[in-house]
Amino acid sequence: MAKKLVLIDGNSIAYRAFFALPLLNNDKGIHTNAVYGFTMMLMRILEDEKPSHILVAFDAGKTTFRHSTFTEYKGGRQKTPPELSEQFPFIRELLKAYSIPQYELENYEADDIIGTMSTVAEQDGFEVKIISGDKDLTQLSSDKTTVSITKKGITEIEEYTPQHIKEKYGLTAEQIVDMKGLMGDASDNIPGVPGVGEKTAIKLLKEFHSLENLLESIEQVSGKKLQEKLQEFKDQAVMSKQLATITKEAPVKLELSELEYEGFQTEELVKLFKELGFNSLIEKVGGEDVPESTELMDIEFTIPEEITDDLFAEDNAFYVEILEDNYHYADIIGFSIANENGSFYFPAEKAIQSEVFKKWAEDETKKKAVFDAKRSEVSLRHHGIHLVGVEFDLFLASYLINPSESADDLAAVAKLHGYPHVQPDTVVYGKGAKRGIPDEANLSEHLARKAEAILELKGRLVKELHQNEQDELFNGLEMPLSLVLADMEYQGVKLDMERLTNMGLEIGQKLDELEKEVFRHAGEAFNINSPKQLGVILFEKLGLPPLKKTKTGYSTSADVLEQLAPKHEIIQEILHYRQLGKLQSTYIEGLQKVVNKKTEKVHTRFNQALTQTGRLSSTDPNLQNIPIRLEEGRKIRQAFVPSEKGWVMFAADYSQIELRVLAHIAGDEKLIEAFKEGHDIHTKTAMEVFHVEADEVTDNMRRHAKAVNFGIVYGISDYGLSQSLGITRKEAGQFIDRYLTSYPGVKEYMDEIVLDAKEKGYVTTLLHRRRYLPEITSRNFNIRSFAERTAMNTPIQGSAADIIKKAMIEMAVRLKKEKLQSRLLLQVHDELIFEAPVEEVEILKKIVPDVMENAVELKVPLKVDYAYGPTWFDAK
Repeated sequence: MAKKLVLIDGNSIAYRAFFALPLLNNDKGIHTNAVYGFTMMLMRILEDEKPSHILVAFDAGKTTFRHSTFTEYKGGRQKTPPELSEQFPFIRELLKAYSIPQYELENYEADDIIGTMSTVAEQDGFEVKIISGDKDLTQLSSDKTTVSITKKGITEIEEYTPQHIKEKYGLTAEQIVDMKGLMGDASDNIPGVPGVGEKTAIKLLKEFHSLENLLESIEQVSGKKLQEKLQEFKDQAVMSKQLATITKEAPVKLELSELEYEGFQTEELVKLFKELGFNSLIEKVGGEDVPESTELMDIEFTIPEEITDDLFAEDNAFYVEILEDNYHYADIIGFSIANENGSFYFPAEKAIQSEVFKKWAEDETKKKAVFDAKRSEVSLRHHGIHLVGVEFDLFLASYLINPSESADDLAAVAKLHGYPHVQPDTVVYGKGAKRGIPDEANLSEHLARKAEAILELKGRLVKELHQNEQDELFNGLEMPLSLVLADMEYQGVKLDMERLTNMGLEIGQKLDELEKEVFRHAGEAFNINSPKQLGVILFEKLGLPPLKKTKTGYSTSADVLEQLAPKHEIIQEILHYRQLGKLQSTYIEGLQKVVNKKTEKVHTRFNQALTQTGRLSSTDPNLQNIPIRLEEGRKIRQAFVPSEKGWVMFAADYSQIELRVLAHIAGDEKLIEAFKEGHDIHTKTAMEVFHVEADEVTDNMRRHAKAVNFGIVYGISDYGLSQSLGITRKEAGQFIDRYLTSYPGVKEYMDEIVLDAKEKGYVTTLLHRRRYLPEITSRNFNIRSFAERTAMNTPIQGSAADIIKKAMIEMAVRLKKEKLQSRLLLQVHDELIFEAPVEEVEILKKIVPDVMENAVELKVPLKVDYAYGPTWFDAK
């Protein structure tokens, strides 16, 4: 194994981490942002560098041997913030848990330890990597030593090799100290020569090579004023060079063998991460990410004998507990309330039967803060109670503040925001077969703690939303939407079970026919669903070229089969067989399992706080992924029918909403004009890219234009486009280049949004929804490229998602205002699906497009298409 020593400037990296990240606290109120940033940097170093040896060097104190030369050395530095000082002991604990040696030396700086050890290691044949935020260390760069300097925060790194220094400054690494001697260093209070900056210093050193040569030849320097300055501050320049020079001979009492790295101590790290509140990092070091029972603060609560009005206040934190993931028709096991009067636990049956409780729940003037408003409303509604007056949802607030840290467990969300006094549900209820309801004493305390957490965190999260400019996103969009979704879930969608059963029989027959065809081509019967048996048939018996191999044999993945399709008829049959098999198991049988036997309806659950773009998804069943490219998949929509006789299904969808949002955000004049004039955008793009008139655009040209139009929205690469169009990567790259030349506003937007994301660490939608992208400064090209594509498409996808959400809220209001019986049932991507009496269809034709097209005002018009019929399939 190659010998590689990594030397880390501990103080410098800690400072960088502290100022790069917002102040974070653990549950004890100790600041942890520097420790967190240091940890992330350490994880990346160990993964990327894979050192055989490692050392973290620290400054021993404020006074060093340099102060005897210049007492004002580093004199202008501000005092270390106490919020950072308190974190150094934890950084040292972190290094102990990682089994990483750390060292400091009286009268010397961390730089000197690093300079000395890098020299020793070089002489012993090591490759050396130095990591710091201080450019002074670049003087140590050599053929064997690379100096990595953190630029922005702790994520962006600049690698200083002798070649890079030459390219950047036109100097050698040895000349860095000469440059410092001339220009000084304000951060270390090294004076240099007044009036000499970096450019002048570099120019002088290119001519005279060293400070000493320069000072011996001052009369040859062009410019009388500069000559005078150099003469006057000659001694100061020499002293400045001495101060800037890192010693390579510090009396360091370390042997290289002591720095060997053998890995971290998982138990110690997990323990420390739990103490610091770094729960998301536990899995990364091989720990089990299951929160343990922790020391909780005492809580006072009451289980009242009777539910009376005086238990409630004007503002209440209210929690509904249901154990099942699918809360439709599930049993509620208890309620808790926290307010100025105290904390209370109500047994489920007692509260549901209480008229006082029902009156309070249905009183709009009694304000409620909850966790997951939709879940709370739906579960209560199944018991005949409408929950109104909800003004705050801890679940949604946490999701908006940082969608990448979303969790659906109240304890996890509370801990994330600095409130650790709620046990995780797994501790209280158990897991798997052991899951169950504890005795009333434990249950009541657990629920009381949940209500207390909501009450405690409400003010804190409202403040964060305000700081993020997300008040309107929260109060005007997500909160009202949660109640619209609750209504949609409660209503459910009716399934024609007889039709669904018949579809299953038809698909079963087709599967039998396809199986016979596959066996005929293969010359024998085998298990088509077995990749191993299929591989033998395709690549050994039929002699097709194996494109990929897996650990267990030949790959028969979909992408492999699609590439092989032109080579043998059997491939298309197998692909069709697989598609139909998935339809049968996932949708025909899957829908039959989740339908409610009494109502013959499915009550899908809309996930409002799951995706980082803000898009809704659905589960139990997932109605957004019904494959509509396959005829049999489209036909499944025939099973979705109105729940009333004489009603129809009415569907309305946005036309090319993401491209319209792109035109608005990018401000591209040609795109905006095309949409304003009502052109077919794909034909228009083909005209621009291929330089032809409208009547010269072929179907193939339009197909290519359509692929790149939608591909741009998703940050498509030349490789991705080549795969979707079946063209070479070079052709795809040329196509994208021509597109971006045709639409310069789009190119400018893509460049600017990536730069903006690198600077801020996040991107936003039109309605200020945030998505954090820490990977955008990754040194790994693939990770960074993915983050850059995400930065480009999130504002577009997220804004489109926000627009349809706004339309849903306004649609619910409009239906009520018009006193219509029509109901909004589903949202699938850019489409809204209603059920409506036939006599209301003419009204819907007017008001649905009106509401959807005017949900927001863009630089281009929004366009909505609609259709209706006896089934969802017919509403197209």
